[in-house]
Amino acid sequence: MIVILGGNGYVGQAFQKAMRRRDIPYCVVSRSSVDYFQRAALQGLLTVIRPGFLINAAGFTGRPNVDACESARAECLAGNAMLPATIREVCESLEIPWGHVSSGCIYTGTHSDGTGFRESDPPNFSFRQNNCSFYSGTKAMGEELLEGARDCYIWRLRIPFNEQDCSRNYISKLMRYSRLLNARNSLSQLDECVNSCLQSWLNRVPFGIYNLTNPGSVTTAEVVAMIRRHRLCDREFSFFESETEFMTKAAVAPRSNCVLDTTKATLAGVGMRPVEEAIEMALKNWNGASVSPCKAA
Repeated sequence: MIVILGGNGYVGQAFQKAMRRRDIPYCVVSRSSVDYFQRAALQGLLTVIRPGFLINAAGFTGRPNVDACESARAECLAGNAMLPATIREVCESLEIPWGHVSSGCIYTGTHSDGTGFRESDPPNFSFRQNNCSFYSGTKAMGEELLEGARDCYIWRLRIPFNEQDCSRNYISKLMRYSRLLNARNSLSQLDECVNSCLQSWLNRVPFGIYNLTNPGSVTTAEVVAMIRRHRLCDREFSFFESETEFMTKAAVAPRSNCVLDTTKATLAGVGMRPVEEAIEMALKNWNGASVSPCKAA
């Protein structure tokens, strides 16, 4: 039995879908039934269930984007930093192995040598550098609180997408926003990412941090060109002239735009397809109504 915290969210639902497809028994715990933010409540629950593994897909991302975290700091800190620390305490006391869905948004840019950031690289987009959004700061803090955790995976997801039109899907966002920031990023095909998470446990790969993004990176303009080539959106896309203009006219919080290295995941046998191939497949199989522009991002 695998317990999923945050199982009804965007990522959590993808975990449920993957486990149903694999016929893996699981149990989704909602906060409305058990307040797992409270140590005693979580300890009591897991003592009764005694799962073989736990997945933490809970967290606070803000809606419609990370700007919302700037005005909901208590909830963001609780969901992204304090909750993982609580889960660590309980799982270690009960000797339950577990995995935590983290984020690559704790970095900005590329490694000093021009490659992607590796799992061993310290975050450079965090409270310690005083250059980040509150969201990214709390995600980096969450990883700090898990340093040295026993029997724990930290899975770094980044800018998820797949073929299903959804407000949380990166491709959907690009088609709906009226104006875009052109930046280079690593992305995660959502279904591949959660399969890699599950496979890391099923294959008993060594515990630790894994960058679970599709190998390679793409710019916003490159993805937009792919969208237009597949004729999913025929409007004219508009881009900000610079990140400064974006921050002045459209954003509240700084954005993480970064590239991650995926060598460790590939060598462990839980790597994914190249990012361009994954995007092409999502666009080819796109499942959604026609979209109209909304806010800038």
